[in-house]
Amino acid sequence: MASNPPLAPRGTRSAIEVTPLRQRRNRRNEFAIWWREIDRTLLVLVLVLMAIGTAAVAASSPASARRLSTARIKLDDLHFFYIHLRWQFLGLIALFGASMLSREMARRVGIVLGFAMLAGLLLVPAIGFSVNGARRWINLGISLQPSEFLKPAFAIMMAWILSWRVRDPHLPVIELCTGLMGGIAILLMTQPDFGSTILFAGVWFVMVLMSGISLKRIGLAGGFGAVGVGLAYMFYENARHRIDAFLGGGTAYDQVDLAQRTLTAGGWTGSGLWLGTKKLGLPEAHTDYIFSVIGEEFGLIACAIIVALYLMLVVRVMLRLLDEEDLFTALAAAGLTAQLGGQAFINIMVNLQLFPSKGMTLPLISYGGSSTIAICLGVGLLLAITRRNPFIRRERLSLKQLGLVK
Repeated sequence: MASNPPLAPRGTRSAIEVTPLRQRRNRRNEFAIWWREIDRTLLVLVLVLMAIGTAAVAASSPASARRLSTARIKLDDLHFFYIHLRWQFLGLIALFGASMLSREMARRVGIVLGFAMLAGLLLVPAIGFSVNGARRWINLGISLQPSEFLKPAFAIMMAWILSWRVRDPHLPVIELCTGLMGGIAILLMTQPDFGSTILFAGVWFVMVLMSGISLKRIGLAGGFGAVGVGLAYMFYENARHRIDAFLGGGTAYDQVDLAQRTLTAGGWTGSGLWLGTKKLGLPEAHTDYIFSVIGEEFGLIACAIIVALYLMLVVRVMLRLLDEEDLFTALAAAGLTAQLGGQAFINIMVNLQLFPSKGMTLPLISYGGSSTIAICLGVGLLLAITRRNPFIRRERLSLKQLGLVK
């Protein structure tokens, strides 16, 4: 007859009971470390902008829903608002998930994502589908725009290549990064996506400038940029029309003028939520021109607050990098911030009629699918890369590390 197993001594716990307890403690410890190391000020700024975006999409959704409704299909006024809430939820998961990565893991994720999205860009001409005349999306069960996810990955890949200079100053890292930028520009212009090409080029310029490029090369890069814009004007019809409309006005591409009139229609304090009328004739009110809707319904003061929030976000990251000793961290964080701030700058300038229309959303605020998740992922990677132990004293990044002195 089998004997019963001995009873555990009183006051002790079985392994089955202890293991979940240890897992809970480990999770609490990981969260405590994350909370201690994360840039909480930056996180709050991002969440405030996303909250403003929720209200802004609610304000702009009726205009876009009525514009896109047909005799057969009538969209609910809050159609885009409800969908935006789902995308924001997924974006927040991506943001917090990425922010909990270690710096090394964030670097690896960015590099792998970059190569995957480059492959996606190569596939767009073959299997992609078009929306509003632009072939930028591929169908993987859901619509995916590879260029949006390439934006944060591009900054990390560039920082990874440029940081090789610390190990060997003779490596042709500038040439490699320039070749990468050129290949991406060609792929983007075949879609065509001139706006994203400009944004990628801006991020590339900021990062190579920070890496210690000479004044001669800066002038050369500026010359190539001017030549590129000239070629786009001559051979890229959409860019030519938009630039002509910006410089001299037009009828077929005058949405920028309409956006500017919508922006100022509400005065300083706005007409009130859902009380704006100019927005009803505005194309892409929930995406490209959401800043104008904010101006009409919430006022120019609200627009000024949004601009201030973006400036605070950029300045916050730059201040955090002042005493950063790791070249990769400094370059990656600067690149990610340049991408976010540059996109916001372009969108706002377009709405103010100070820049040709580019078809670019306002990050963290505009409605979007791929763009919302990609931007949140980029912010999460930025938070992960800038994580630091507050009890460790750091030395400033030296000019020698940047390659400015020998």
